[in-house]
Amino acid sequence: MAVTPVVMCVSGAGEAVGRKVAEALGVPLHGRAGRVAGADATFANALDFAREMFAAGRPVVGICASGILIRAVAPLLADKKAEPAVISVSDDGSVVVPLLGGHRGANRLAREIAQALEAVAAVTTAGDVTLGLALDEPPVGWTLGTPALAQNAMARLLSGAGAALSGIWAERADWLSGLPKGDVAIGVDVGPQPEGVLAFHPQVFTLGVGCARNCAPEELEALVQGVLAESGVAPGAIAALCTLDLKADEPAVNALAAKLGVPLRVYTAAELEAEAGRLATPSEVVFAEVGCHGVAEGAALAGAGAEAMLAQVKVKSANATCALARAPEPITTLSGRPRGRLSVVGIGPGQASWRTPEVSRLVSEAEELVGYGLYIDLLGPLALGKARSDFPLGGEEARCRYALERAGEGRNVALVCSGDAGIYAMGALVFELLDRGPEELGVSDAARRIEVICSPGVSALQGAAARAGAPLGHDFCAISLSDLLTPRDDILRRLKAAAEGDFVIAFYNPVSKTRRTLLAEAREILLQHRPADTPVMLASNLGRPEEAVRYRRLDALEVDEVDMLTVVLVGSSNSKLAALGEGERMYTPRGYARRIDGDLSVKG
Repeated sequence: MAVTPVVMCVSGAGEAVGRKVAEALGVPLHGRAGRVAGADATFANALDFAREMFAAGRPVVGICASGILIRAVAPLLADKKAEPAVISVSDDGSVVVPLLGGHRGANRLAREIAQALEAVAAVTTAGDVTLGLALDEPPVGWTLGTPALAQNAMARLLSGAGAALSGIWAERADWLSGLPKGDVAIGVDVGPQPEGVLAFHPQVFTLGVGCARNCAPEELEALVQGVLAESGVAPGAIAALCTLDLKADEPAVNALAAKLGVPLRVYTAAELEAEAGRLATPSEVVFAEVGCHGVAEGAALAGAGAEAMLAQVKVKSANATCALARAPEPITTLSGRPRGRLSVVGIGPGQASWRTPEVSRLVSEAEELVGYGLYIDLLGPLALGKARSDFPLGGEEARCRYALERAGEGRNVALVCSGDAGIYAMGALVFELLDRGPEELGVSDAARRIEVICSPGVSALQGAAARAGAPLGHDFCAISLSDLLTPRDDILRRLKAAAEGDFVIAFYNPVSKTRRTLLAEAREILLQHRPADTPVMLASNLGRPEEAVRYRRLDALEVDEVDMLTVVLVGSSNSKLAALGEGERMYTPRGYARRIDGDLSVKG
């Protein structure tokens, strides 16, 4: 799914223009709180908002001074080949300026906005201004086969040289037709070009593959490379890698798609069987196994469209098959569906500054957000405009199952968790459901074939420790005091072991409305093994406006001042609470003082 741009308006003076831009792009209008009355969503600080969206990989269109956007994203600039577009639009809508990402869609987007506003697109990229095109940004349906040669070729053209176009497709590459004639060699064809020639390829081929389960990636790649070489087809002329949906999780297939840099598209057996009349080598054996008469040929034809023809009939190796189909025109829209993806993300306590850029990017890329409604709300602008499925507390298994099945339908889904998704959250349940057999109420086969990505977040114990100082400076553990999923006897056994081991302990789920005794029991167990004045930190609503941090002695810890939003950090016998700087700081020495003393005694 392409990441949609975010339109932000800083002041009321630009609100009307911002609304026009947002409507032209089909996205919500974000406005600064208290200044843009008619916005669909608000933000408190323009610099923070623009920076957050940019870090998440979202193209940013700001109805504001260019300097605001420049100051916002400047600290994040690192790789122009990966960064999203940044565009500023004047408050009166007369000028549209692509600031960053000219060859990653900014120039094209700026012209689209300028057309909607009847404004001027102030494009400054040399190739666009002088030649009316960017060699490294060919139109949809075309690829640049030799990107390393583009910069030198553009420099020569800008210096006054002309182009020498060659290849069967040269006359059909209208976007190159305006180049002056000369000696800069540009090959426009489906096949590889001679060394030193800037190559453009029309994506008119689809590659269909099949393979046995756990086929070696090297075998499938060697088969495909052989077919491409024999057929005279450059990898850049491939629009998609296509296969049966049962192969969506096949490592060899996914490795090949990544190697070729093309999207993977999968089809049901029924969809491939619809191509049976066009197959060159139909097989009853294949039909008996998977329900269609051909995987490689059928997938290639399905991907290339109704007017496509086989360019290479099925070729086999010991464990793999491959076929090529050719469409009459460059393929700009793909059929089938992608392999589904589930991103299990931890958003930290909720504030954007404690959310990792990777999590923000995965959320931005997702088509649908699934989670407890409050957690999705905490995403703020990142969640706006996305399909969302809210689940209540207590519906954890239904939540994970739903997310997995939606991804199994080919969607890009983000399962949103607070803190870290792998610490007392949904990560473990996702993998448990995937690991269950059909008789154990697992998930569908389609859901088992998805890609699962886990991205870390700031956990409650990390957030609490950072606010305290460094209480986790030595060995520590985390124990949940909820006996809903863990037998009470197991919790008590772990409490005793942690107490005897003198670990710093982070208590999750310390109390609930109906469960009030385990925290008190934990206190009494710990008091048997560590001093009464052991420091305890109580941290509530970390990272949120109502955050509260307070310290107690272990023997003075009261259950009534703790709730479900409180993390309880209990120090070890070595932990200290010291008055340092502006307040009390809690830390647990690692033992450096003993090492230093030892070194001094040896020297003495």
